[in-house]
Amino acid sequence: MVAYGLLPLDHPSLRRPALGWTLFLLALAVVAGLLLWHIKQVLREHTDSHSGLVIAFLVCLSVLVFSAGYFVLAQEPGQMGGLRTRLDALYFTVTTLATVGYGDISPRGQAARLVTILQISYTFVFLTAAATALSTHVRERIGQGHKHGRPHSPRHGGAAGHLEPGHPEPGPTEPEHEQHGNEQHGNEQHGHGERSK
Repeated sequence: MVAYGLLPLDHPSLRRPALGWTLFLLALAVVAGLLLWHIKQVLREHTDSHSGLVIAFLVCLSVLVFSAGYFVLAQEPGQMGGLRTRLDALYFTVTTLATVGYGDISPRGQAARLVTILQISYTFVFLTAAATALSTHVRERIGQGHKHGRPHSPRHGGAAGHLEPGHPEPGPTEPEHEQHGNEQHGNEQHGHGERSK
């Protein structure tokens, strides 16, 4: 965003069709190539890499590349109606990406409409695949977290009554007063035996 705000996008040299289109298409090709590479990494289940973060960064970068293209086109009269600032260009890119289309900014020239068609096609092909790969990456990370997580298991049962592996389950115990009663009954029987002798 800082680079987008500081780059000299209104420089007269960028209004030359050959240079402007070359830089624009080259930037899109680089971003698309990097997106495809990291999408492939995610689909190969290389979840130990940082491809998820890179994909999110590249999606944002592609939005800024299109915003820069629209802003440069707006310097030419008759190309972009209602687009005057860099924020306007970013706003139009996001609304086109979200397929909202308020109509307050519209591509009027042939070059501007060509870039809009290119953005929509780019969104369908690359950004949709990037969003799918990003959601797959997040689900795999969450699944790995569940696999490595350990449930809490107190040694002696605790409140939930769980046991650690290797400890046998204790049998039912008699209440304390019943145990004392059994001991007294046993002592009485032992006494009667001695008297009979």
